[in-house]
Amino acid sequence: MLRGAEVSNEDKSVNLAGRRVLAMRDVQEAAAAGASRIVIAENCVVTPSARDFLQQRSIAVATCGKDASAPAAPGAASAGRALSNARLFTTPEAEAIKKEICAVGRKLWMRQFVDGNGGNISYRIGPNEVLCTPTLVSKYDLTPEVLCMVDLEGNQIAGSKPRTSEILLHLEIYKSVPEAKSVVHCHPPHATAYAITGKVPPNMIIPEFEVFVGKVAISPYKTPGTLEFAQTVIPYAREHNTVLLANHGIVCWADTVTHAEWYAEVLETYCWTLMLASQLGVPVSYISEQQTTDLLEIKKKLGLPDARFDTSRMKECQLADVEANGAIALDPTPCDGSTGKSADRDLDALVKSVTDAVMEAIGAK
Repeated sequence: MLRGAEVSNEDKSVNLAGRRVLAMRDVQEAAAAGASRIVIAENCVVTPSARDFLQQRSIAVATCGKDASAPAAPGAASAGRALSNARLFTTPEAEAIKKEICAVGRKLWMRQFVDGNGGNISYRIGPNEVLCTPTLVSKYDLTPEVLCMVDLEGNQIAGSKPRTSEILLHLEIYKSVPEAKSVVHCHPPHATAYAITGKVPPNMIIPEFEVFVGKVAISPYKTPGTLEFAQTVIPYAREHNTVLLANHGIVCWADTVTHAEWYAEVLETYCWTLMLASQLGVPVSYISEQQTTDLLEIKKKLGLPDARFDTSRMKECQLADVEANGAIALDPTPCDGSTGKSADRDLDALVKSVTDAVMEAIGAK
């Protein structure tokens, strides 16, 4: 029996208007009592786990006025949203996308781009609704039944399994790039090798890479699953469709789930090819700038992003960053007119001046 609650058998509602906080235990007990609606006070705080539990089981939440003895509001808006989410989650379009997500998950696993339960996939199916993979499930074992749906704030609104813990990364991309419809995060070994060394591959070597991926950015390391981690991609989202995640892996986005996975394949194969070429003992050859310009025109027609489209910054960025003839790994340079080298020189000068001052003080004694 619910503690201090009034249960109405007529409409299967439970009145918890006396609670200041609605916790997971409360809603579980209400569900066990057969409640289809819970009445809470207007200023009641609902914990995230309790909210997710209610949404997953389509239990409506109604609020009464400041006077807890007042009759409960019908809660039609909440029930309507839950019904709408349930319908969207099971539409033919959603079912087709779920199957595509599962197929891509298996491709990622078979290509060894993910291990254990690593990696995650999502698709923006509505203005505020995103289908995604659940947490703690191997991408090889995905089935449509285990997938989830969240809103753009990360609240789970459909699905029986908890959503991936890294969905916030996907959501920041959707917010930054309205054209993005799907996001794939994975850990392909050769591309991740660049990510863990803080290096990026050079450009102007293989045409397909220039067209589909192009200049690669690398975001700073933050703890995966946190909002801080998710926000590291914001500076790169508009001008790149693929980003190396420092000490972690990669993330790609596109207009379809399959296309986002393609970009992961293109980047991984490119990084792998460069590593193989380095073993031959001869420098790699580069495509000319004019030929690269032709490739960028193709890329622009395909509607793919590239930092090099901004001609106002082309002098600083150029078409490629080349530290040494035949180099296969470069320090990432921001396309903002700075290379970072002047900052390094300033730091060296500061260190030298401090060292000289300390040595002079020691000598004076």
